[in-house]
Amino acid sequence: MMKRKIGMILLTLAVLIAVIVSANAQTIQSGPKTRLTVFAAASLKDAFNDIKANYETQHPDVTVVYNFDGSQVLRSQIEQGATADVFASANQPQMNQLVGEGYVDNANVKDFTYNKLALIVPKNNPGKINSLNDLARPGVKVVVCAKDVPCGSYTLQLLDNIANSQASGKDFKSKVLNNVVSQETNVNDAVSKVALGEADAAFAYVSDVPRKMTNKVTVIPIPDSVNVLATYPISVLKRSTNQAAANSFVDYVLSPDGQAILNNYGFITTSGGIRQPLIVPQPPQTVTA
Repeated sequence: MMKRKIGMILLTLAVLIAVIVSANAQTIQSGPKTRLTVFAAASLKDAFNDIKANYETQHPDVTVVYNFDGSQVLRSQIEQGATADVFASANQPQMNQLVGEGYVDNANVKDFTYNKLALIVPKNNPGKINSLNDLARPGVKVVVCAKDVPCGSYTLQLLDNIANSQASGKDFKSKVLNNVVSQETNVNDAVSKVALGEADAAFAYVSDVPRKMTNKVTVIPIPDSVNVLATYPISVLKRSTNQAAANSFVDYVLSPDGQAILNNYGFITTSGGIRQPLIVPQPPQTVTA
């Protein structure tokens, strides 16, 4: 009886030792995960969360951590020493500033997607906004991004294009700006204010109206003839301590799988991430939307 108990104890110990050795072997084999910090424009949040899920499935040794905000805020944080491996901006000037300051190698910068502006209004449309021209009516409450935010800069370009058309008049831009009740530091906040009914209209990106908000806002398309094409560049930061993982993440964003995800969220895909100048269409003779 005693021999049987001793045998059972020895067997149990042997099993425990085998489990411990196996666990330690797996830990040694897999090693600690690489933490990859990606600073990305707020408008990329939904698409990049899907990219994270797919990328981590393909790279189980990497954990992607995001910091989403206005591109100008992210650029400032990098300049102030924030830890970041990859920067994805919603416009070229923020990236170009980091290139000029030595944080990014210009040879590694790639334009990975494009976007367009859209006009959004609450679902019940209290301001009765049916066209761009309605934004100039007195009393209309308009939300825009601040001028140093990419979507704010693009909006000012758009208003210039419309004002230069014969139909709207030279004072169109000033009339719309007089109706601005809030200037947001990122585009997601502008969308939220319209969804909550705190404004009659706002300028946002086509990709910035999540499917979950389709019952709260209506998108009024802007004619390509006056719209502005937003260019999104991405790059690995020079001071990144995870260069291999950072480059593989950028490669995934530029891959057919990454581009398909972006396209699914309303972004315009690129071809190989080739840098191109910002395209501003010529203003038309009339504005019909």
